[in-house]
Amino acid sequence: MLNLLTEPLTFGFMRDALFIATSLGILCSVVGSYLIVQRQGILGDVIAHAVLPGLAIAMFLGVDIFLGAFVSGTFSTFVIAWIESHSRVKIDAAMALVFSGFLALGIMLISVLKSRVDLHHFLFGDILGVTTDDVWRTLIITVITLLLVKFCYKELLFYTFDPLGAQASGLPINLIQFGLTAAITLTIIASMQAVGVVLVISLLIGPGVTAYLLVKELHQMMFLGSVIGIIGSVGGLYLSYYQNVPSGASIVLVICGLFLLALFFSPSQGILTRPRTNKNRSGRVLQRVSSVKRK
Repeated sequence: MLNLLTEPLTFGFMRDALFIATSLGILCSVVGSYLIVQRQGILGDVIAHAVLPGLAIAMFLGVDIFLGAFVSGTFSTFVIAWIESHSRVKIDAAMALVFSGFLALGIMLISVLKSRVDLHHFLFGDILGVTTDDVWRTLIITVITLLLVKFCYKELLFYTFDPLGAQASGLPINLIQFGLTAAITLTIIASMQAVGVVLVISLLIGPGVTAYLLVKELHQMMFLGSVIGIIGSVGGLYLSYYQNVPSGASIVLVICGLFLLALFFSPSQGILTRPRTNKNRSGRVLQRVSSVKRK
């Protein structure tokens, strides 16, 4: 059993991949928790696809592709907010339009600029091909994001659950919103290396929503989600190593499997294990109504 755990560690690429998987398990869970409680989980998918134009332009200009991806992904959220605030279009429709528009623009730019963006790598990721620079970049993003969340937790909590109240109390909600958008975009950019844009939403939302079924407080959700994210990411990598299957898909499937376990067996929210008090109480009320009618 011990040999099964240690054998992959003899390879440098697996050590780098496991390090990034652990970092992303924590990072995605913390950032994704805010998306979940704000009911904007699909925003992560929109940003993930909106980075493609930035990748194409950055590669054409010869600058860091992660800088281009960050600018493009962040800009897409401002486009969504601008459409919503200047028209009757609802946010879900604005997200759908921006999602498809930025993706189409990215594909067009790749063709026109003769960009060398690897679409297969972009769509499905390649965590086993990470470099030392990728490891350090992911570590820096994770540390900075966690520190910002720690020091601004109360303000973020207030804004997340009551943005109007936060604005009325004088909090800089525009700055907070930009900070959250930046954190989401950086998280997605880091996660693309692992699972690609097709599966990144599962890595971003899966651990947090699994924890949501098990705990009630936001900080508990973040902590438990991080544990679930680490287990899912590392477990998916080991599954990929021993079964010779795609690593990104393996990570997402393990995370989805953990979600299904929580969905069915959560002590308070599980479909098969949730308390039946409400159902029993409803049954007793119906029995009383029936007995009164008979009398």
